[in-house]
Amino acid sequence: MTVSTVSIPVGQWFTSQGDVRWWFDSGALALDFAYTGPIGRVRADGERLRAPDDLTAWLSERFPVAVGAARSRDLFDAVALRDAITRIALAASRGDALPTNDIDVVNLYAATPDVPPALGGGSRQAGRSIQTVGQALSTIARDAVDTFSPANLGRIHECSADDCDLVYLDTSRAGTRRWCSMQRCGNRAKVRAHRARKSASKTAANESAVAA
Repeated sequence: MTVSTVSIPVGQWFTSQGDVRWWFDSGALALDFAYTGPIGRVRADGERLRAPDDLTAWLSERFPVAVGAARSRDLFDAVALRDAITRIALAASRGDALPTNDIDVVNLYAATPDVPPALGGGSRQAGRSIQTVGQALSTIARDAVDTFSPANLGRIHECSADDCDLVYLDTSRAGTRRWCSMQRCGNRAKVRAHRARKSASKTAANESAVAA
């Protein structure tokens, strides 16, 4: 997926109770970043950015270019941006008005220089060889601007499972995605539906036998 001017992978592995790993495609880099913190029941205690090194590691995993080591101030900025994205995402998934103060935070970070594009094969280094954390946060903020644009607001949903409230951007062509993951909630819903049909069929058969 192209985010701003840099190609960055979207999606991540989660581990549920019982150590079951499953893939969650949030649909956007900004939403992936939101899930570095506590959001919803699945990640209620999921704070991943406890120290600057945690932020450095996350950015290094995501960005295809070198990003410098994060400092305490960078961590403060990252958490502020992340929490703003989280609140906007939750509001959008519920159809509520997006919080103005959080929009201001996203716009503030998006207004700063992001990670620039680079065409491979050149013989000279143009610009920085190592990008700053601020540039990486700007790239995330600019993705948030795209994610929460009016064109996408009707595609930001909460998982349809009763026991899951993960929020995602539905990037499917038809816009009919219902589950955080077919591997997880979608499959469980299919199993429950199958059992319900089987039970209903058995009940109907018993009633027919009694009637006869």
